[in-house]
Amino acid sequence: MKKQTVARDVPLAELTLRKYAKPSEMPRRELIRRLCLSIGLLQTGDSRDIVVDILQALLDARRGKEMLDAEQIREKAIALRTAAGLPLQGIASSNVRRQLKRLRDLFLAEKVVNQYRIAEFESLPFLFEEKIKKYYLPSILTRIEDYVKALEP
Repeated sequence: MKKQTVARDVPLAELTLRKYAKPSEMPRRELIRRLCLSIGLLQTGDSRDIVVDILQALLDARRGKEMLDAEQIREKAIALRTAAGLPLQGIASSNVRRQLKRLRDLFLAEKVVNQYRIAEFESLPFLFEEKIKKYYLPSILTRIEDYVKALEP
C-alpha cells in the first residue's frame, strides 16, 4: 500500500486580528499594548508582555533613527518596565530575540547587521497599510480561498 503524503501542519504565515474599542486617552504603553493585542502579538490575560516594551523601545529609537542591538533593546525594555513598576518577566535575552523575530515576521521590525529598527524607520500606519493590509493579509486570504475551493467538487 502506498503511503499518502500529508503536508505538515506548520503554517507558512499566521495573523491574528482582534477588534477593540477605539483608542481613547490612555498612556502610550497601553496604546502599544492594545496594538499588540489587536495584531496577535499578545494574548488577552498575558502577564508576559515584554513585546510591548520591545516595541516601545524600537519606536522610541525610531525618533532618532537609531539602530539597536538585542542587548540594548533588552536594557531599554528593563528600564521601561522598571519605570512602569512592572515585574521583570520575560526579559531573558533568548525571549527578547524571540519577540524581535515575531515583530520581524509581521514586517514591523527588521534586522540589519545584528541591529534592529522599526522597518525602514517608517511610521506604523504606513507599515500596517503597506506590509500587513496590502501584502501579508491578502496572501493568507488567497491561500484560505484555495482550501475553500479545493473542498468543492
